[in-house]
Amino acid sequence: MTAEDAQRRPADRVWRRLPAEARPLLEGGLPASDLRTLLLDVAAARAGATRPADVLAQWRRDRTVRPAVADPRRLWPLEARLWHELPVEFDAVEPSPVAPLAAASALGPVSQQRVVATTRLTEVVSDSTNVLALEAADRRSTGPRGEPVHLAAIQRQLRAQVFGPGAGAHFRLLVLVSSARDAGSGRTEAALLVTHLRAWQRLLGTTAADRRPRIELTVWDDGAVAERVADTVLPAVRDDVVPVVEDAARERARGYYAGVALRIVVDGASEIGDGGLTTWTAQLLGDRKERCLVSCVATEGLLAPEG
Repeated sequence: MTAEDAQRRPADRVWRRLPAEARPLLEGGLPASDLRTLLLDVAAARAGATRPADVLAQWRRDRTVRPAVADPRRLWPLEARLWHELPVEFDAVEPSPVAPLAAASALGPVSQQRVVATTRLTEVVSDSTNVLALEAADRRSTGPRGEPVHLAAIQRQLRAQVFGPGAGAHFRLLVLVSSARDAGSGRTEAALLVTHLRAWQRLLGTTAADRRPRIELTVWDDGAVAERVADTVLPAVRDDVVPVVEDAARERARGYYAGVALRIVVDGASEIGDGGLTTWTAQLLGDRKERCLVSCVATEGLLAPEG
């Protein structure tokens, strides 16, 4: 039994209490506008029967609504500094708190069960890299064909899955997403990697130099991209403060990232960021020549430990 099957079992118990014809209607038979109307009516009826004491009880037990642990008086100045140091080629974006339904699960092997969906058939943003890939695809389809798109955002993400003791359901990420058209021989992938790696070297070097930051680069591609990483990318990102080192042993997220992945670490082994090449803009535009690189850092993870 897969993890997805296990997550569906409680829902199957509920489905058995409903008429047999309800499931195909709710899962796809009803037009989206009719389903939204139905779900909004159900939510309104339940809200109407909810007492203030019930709201407080949910506030106490529901981890998705609890405040973040990070002190905004420390976090916001750090994020302002990150914006100040961000290379100018990245356009700043302030995303909506919600994204189209399946913004995460339609693009990669991500369970929809980790996402907080809304009654309006949207979902609370769980990964801004997906959101900026949507914006990048839209800009790539309407802008000059040969011009790359580089986007950046800092946004709070909400995820439904439990990360472990003491971990919150939501956190802030600084996200970089770039998309460009393939120029052949791994040159586009190399250019995108150099752009992101240099950006992170600059950002980490000015905000976390005393925490021994490093970027680990893993190449699963054994063709032209691997060659460009060796002869173009690594020579272009030599840096004593924020070194880029190769990690040939990594297997995590293989298949989620397409051929190359990166990991951002501070304090020796504390992972605060991740990223890699993806097929997302190619999927969104139906064009296999589109290339996309995403990377991110948890801004709360950049905060120096107190005390």
